[in-house]
This record gives sequence, structure tokens and C-alpha cells, in this order.
Amino acid sequence: MELFFLIALTLFIILVTLPILAVLYRPNIINLPPGKTGLPYIGESLEFLSTGRKGHPEKFLSDRMEKFSRQVFRTSILGEQTAVVCGAQGNKFLFSNENKLVTAWWPKSILRLFPSSNQSTILAEGMRMRKMLPHFLKPEALQRYIGVMDHMAQVHFQDSWENKQEVTVYPLAKMYTFSVACKVFLSMDDPKEVAKFAAPFNDMASGIISIPINFPGTSFNRGLKASKIIRNEMLRMIKQRRKDLAENKATPMQDILSHMLVATDEEGQRLGEVGIADKIISLLIGGHDTASATITFVVKFLAELPDIYDQVLKEQLEIAKSKEPGELLTWEDIQKMKYSWNVACEVMRLAPPLQGSFREALHDFDYAGFSIPKGWKLYWSTHTTHKNPEYFSDPEKFDPSRFEGSGPAPYTFVPFGGGPRMCPGKEYARLEILVFMHNIAKRFKWNKVIPDEKIVVDPMPIPAKGLPVHLYPQKHE
Repeated sequence: MELFFLIALTLFIILVTLPILAVLYRPNIINLPPGKTGLPYIGESLEFLSTGRKGHPEKFLSDRMEKFSRQVFRTSILGEQTAVVCGAQGNKFLFSNENKLVTAWWPKSILRLFPSSNQSTILAEGMRMRKMLPHFLKPEALQRYIGVMDHMAQVHFQDSWENKQEVTVYPLAKMYTFSVACKVFLSMDDPKEVAKFAAPFNDMASGIISIPINFPGTSFNRGLKASKIIRNEMLRMIKQRRKDLAENKATPMQDILSHMLVATDEEGQRLGEVGIADKIISLLIGGHDTASATITFVVKFLAELPDIYDQVLKEQLEIAKSKEPGELLTWEDIQKMKYSWNVACEVMRLAPPLQGSFREALHDFDYAGFSIPKGWKLYWSTHTTHKNPEYFSDPEKFDPSRFEGSGPAPYTFVPFGGGPRMCPGKEYARLEILVFMHNIAKRFKWNKVIPDEKIVVDPMPIPAKGLPVHLYPQKHE
């Protein structure tokens, strides 16, 4: 039995390492980026993930930039040979060479969580989605949702914040952003239905960036189970919406779900129901997870920085005083929130909700004097610029004035990515965050219950205990 195990283990190691060795020692690839690739299959994934969960995701990058190269280094993440490109020049290179030298790539964990996709079809579907989404997520289209967001924020604060001495911010922020996403994307506004739908999303989000080992108790295993629950619920909703459209109880343009059900491609083909379910699920995850993390850190920093809070409050009270009783926020009001948005941007610089993303090399090419083989994965990270003193002086200082005028230099502030793959929901997130800031600032002052609460990244930065705060209602004249 032991002999059989040793033979099986040896064969496994050979099968895993031969493709890596074949790439490393290709005759025409003679100058790979410096670095190390760690253990077979696992590579350096455990350290990559654990530094985030310990609250210091930038450490994985900064240690290797210091040891190997400040421009690009080699590693192995999530079972893939990976070149990590660093700094503003690295961001510029990847963002400007989309579909030329590189293309989008998703880890195996994502492909298994979204069964309608494989690496080739997910690229095609992604391009179709990006052509479709601007109709709903551009500023002109989103203006009609500002009043909806404001009304939902008011109800949220009345139900979950007011008349309470202490609340935990992160789960409440997730409740707000998920409810808004369900309303905008699915026209779903039944709180009980939303709460039932929201329950498995946390597990699925954690499974997206994880080592794809399907053993009970792993993040990936929990993510797979959650994805099945969510998808079945989504398929039920799709069938009901299709029926409502046929009976004229719903309209083709009322939300993204209706549009996906009626839209066709160049050949007149429509998306299948499982494909639609997966696309809506990805939108719901992207449409609330990142915004809720940013909102939580806005509350955190405003608690720590009373001078910044006072200036946000002054701006928001001026807008509140200009409104008639019961009048909701408008596009014009949002445009007046310039200082508040600078604060939110500085929050995203110091605690970026998007840590980075992957690309795949379409061809062999050279970058920064090193050879990148075809098929290698490339990774860029916000952390190589956001806290880099080369781009932001005194980078640990909270300073919203960095975003006045023309703002930071190009490719240095990248919380939404960049190039053709910049997050299409950027404007949606801006509205959602500002509406929340308006409603919380005019209602409360607050301070942190845990002064030195630890920050963990899994897969986005969040306070380890969810940021409990003491609330003090505002007393306006």
C-alpha cells in the first residue's frame, strides 16, 4: 500500500512539474523574470492568500519587489506560472495591450463556480456583456436610480440604525448594497426575498479567489455549494420573468434581467438560461461586495478623522438644507458632493476593494527586459502604486486633496482597473457610496468600539469584527 502511494505521488509530481519545466527551459525563452515558484501545483498561493487574511496583502508583493525586481517578478499563484507586473508602467502596459498581447483570464475556481463558462466562452460572453451594460450603467441611465437609492437608504437607516446605540457596519453596508443591486438589476424589492437570496453570497464570493480544492470545509467547497443554491433561485426567477414578459407584466427594458432575456447576438441567438443566471450572479457579486467594503472603510476613516468628517458633514448638510421635506436626492445633488467623493477615493486608495486581476499572455513577448512566455498569467495589483511614495507622497497619510484638480498621475490610482476592462459599474458604485455617505452623515456621529480592529482581506479588505461603532444622533438646528 505504501509502495502504491509513493508511485502515485511520484507520478503526480512528474505530471505537474513537467509542463512547468517545459516552459522554463524552452530554448527561445532565455530570460524569464526573477523570482521563485514555490511548491508543485500549490506554488506560492498559500502565502499570497494568507498575507491578505493577516491584513497585509501588499507584503507578498513588496517583499518580492525588493528581493527580485520592482518592475516584474515571477511566481506561481493558484496553480499558474505568473508574472507580476508592478507600478504605473506595469498597469499602463497591461491596460493598453488588452486583446493585443494579453487577454482576460480567470482562475479555475471561477470557471467551476460558473458552470456555463469555460475559458474561451467566458471571454466572448464578457465582451457581449460589456456591450450590453453601458445602456444601464452609464451616468445618463443611472440618473433615474438616484431617488431609488436614496429612498432605500432612508428605509435602511430607519429600520437598522436609528434608535440603536451600537451597530456593526459591514453586514449592514452589505445589506444596503445588496438590496440596491437586487432592485436595479432584478426589480426585486421584497425584503424577505432579498434576505433569503443574500445568505449564500458571502460563501460564493470567498470561493471565487481560493485554491480550487473541493474538500469539505474549504472556501472553495463552500463556494460551490453556495453557487448551486444561488443558481437554482436565479433560474426560478428567470422562468418567472420570462412568463411575466410574455404576459406583459414586465417590460423588456425595466432592468438588466429583462434585457438579457430579450437581447440577441449578431446571429439572432439568445443567451441560455444558465448563462443568464451566471451573468446576473456575477453582476450581483460585483455590484455589492466592492461597494459595501468601501462604505465600511468610509465609516472607519470618518470615525478616526474628525476634521475630515466635519467637512463631509458640512457638504452634506448644505445639500440636505436645500431639499424640501420628503424630496429625494437628484443628479444635481450628487454633482455637489465633490469633497465627499474625494474622501471616498482616498479610502479606495488606502483600502482598495479590488486587489488586482489576472491576464494571460497571447504570445511570447518581452517586458522590462524579461521574456514572458505565451500562456503565462500576468497579475497586476493596486498595492504596487496606491501606497507607493513614488506616486503618492506620504502615502500612509489620509489626504483627500490628492484628488483635487487633475488628481493622481495616470495609471497610479486604479481601484476600478483600467483600459478596455475598467469596471463598467464605476459610476453605479459612485452613486451608491455617495447616497450612503449623505444619509449617514446627516443622521449620526460615531466612534469605533474596537480602536485597533484588525483588517483582513478575503478576498476584499474588511475589518475582522465587521466594524462595530457607537452611534450618536445628530442634533441639527
